[in-house]
Amino acid sequence: MKRLLILLCALCLVAGESLASEKPNIIFILADDYGIPGVGCCGGVYKTPNLDSLAAGGIRFERCLSAPLCAPSRALCMFGRYAFRTGVLDNGCGAAAKPDKEVSIAKTLKQAGYATALAGKWSQLSYLETAEEGRAWGFDEFLRWDKSRGERYWKPALNKNGQVVPVTDESYAPDMFHDFVVDFIKRHRDEPFFVYYPTTLIHGPILATPDSKEGAKSKAEGKPKSKGERKGKGENPLYIDNIAYLDKLVGKLVAALDEMKLREKTLIVFTGDNGSVPVGTINGRAVDGHKSHVNEGGSRVPLIANWKGTTPAGRVLKDLVGFSDFYATFSELAGAKLPEGVTLDSRSFAPQLRGEKGTPREWTYVQLGAKWYARNDGWKLTEKGELFDMSDAPFAQKPVTVDAQTAEAKAAREQLQGVLDKLNPAGGVTKERKKGDGDKKQKKRKKNKKDAANT
Repeated sequence: MKRLLILLCALCLVAGESLASEKPNIIFILADDYGIPGVGCCGGVYKTPNLDSLAAGGIRFERCLSAPLCAPSRALCMFGRYAFRTGVLDNGCGAAAKPDKEVSIAKTLKQAGYATALAGKWSQLSYLETAEEGRAWGFDEFLRWDKSRGERYWKPALNKNGQVVPVTDESYAPDMFHDFVVDFIKRHRDEPFFVYYPTTLIHGPILATPDSKEGAKSKAEGKPKSKGERKGKGENPLYIDNIAYLDKLVGKLVAALDEMKLREKTLIVFTGDNGSVPVGTINGRAVDGHKSHVNEGGSRVPLIANWKGTTPAGRVLKDLVGFSDFYATFSELAGAKLPEGVTLDSRSFAPQLRGEKGTPREWTYVQLGAKWYARNDGWKLTEKGELFDMSDAPFAQKPVTVDAQTAEAKAAREQLQGVLDKLNPAGGVTKERKKGDGDKKQKKRKKNKKDAANT
């Protein structure tokens, strides 16, 4: 009897180790223009029951920092490298990152045996017009909004694996992305899969959703918020509707995974690409800055990770997380080999997802164009040598003059200056392209392809 018990215990241990070592499916949801004020569980005023539920059943990271704009943030999470290395310094610079130069996380996971897909927005980056280009980035399939052809919401311009998608006046892009993702998962449920899901919600123009009370007529009449509303002086009810619809789609995706009995096998990561457009509040206090600002509010974004049965439920961590860190994290969980000959700026937080302490960052780095800073637990140092006390972030940054430095401030300056000296951003790609240069190059490239096809 004793031997039987020992044998059973050994089998349980082996089964447990096998389950822990199993490659999880990974769904990476990236919301557009969605900072921490937009999420209820982060202290925002909006109702987000499905996101709150994900956080309650998993981990919420309080200090995740993206870049302050779309393109540099998307390059960070896709390539795991800082902007001065990739050249994606600002919007309009996406063409600097090429598939023969950068190794995307999708390609790395593909090489580790994952089925891979993209659903949503890629437009701030480039070179994703054909199925061949999709494979070059590492995507088996994609359904992307084609910014160059038109609308992002109603009757959207979409490209599926290199082909134009037929749409009607009733076609709503977020629903189409959702259906594509669920279909892809159903077809690949028996193998590990990676879905990069950069939804177009809640970027402007802020239009009515299928659930908006204004009805079908509002689809064509919805308009971006006025300047006053963007500053938080008024609230557009359609903005509330868009947040509610984003949250609803997250809930529908979770329900689909539950129905397919994939929840325990799937890591869901939800974040936003930069700070909110309007200046929002957290627990009643206005955050400092918003999208396009190098203040904390421009980069502080929600980060929720939920892997049922693996992530500790209801945990809130203050660990610093940078947008480049998704690369190393997903690679570690997938057992993937990191690309050789490439300088990565990525720190894995996979141990934290398993309930371990891990090795959290001592600092992180944020850049937009020719502005950058290094930030540690309580301080921030800019490219100009400006030191800020971040003890009241994300609500304020307090400048610290050289003659008013405490011993703690002096130590922080020394540490962060050492970080910036080692990174040497000024020694990397520093030339800012004018906004639209990337699009112009893409249009010229398309024209050359068309001309070649006609000759």
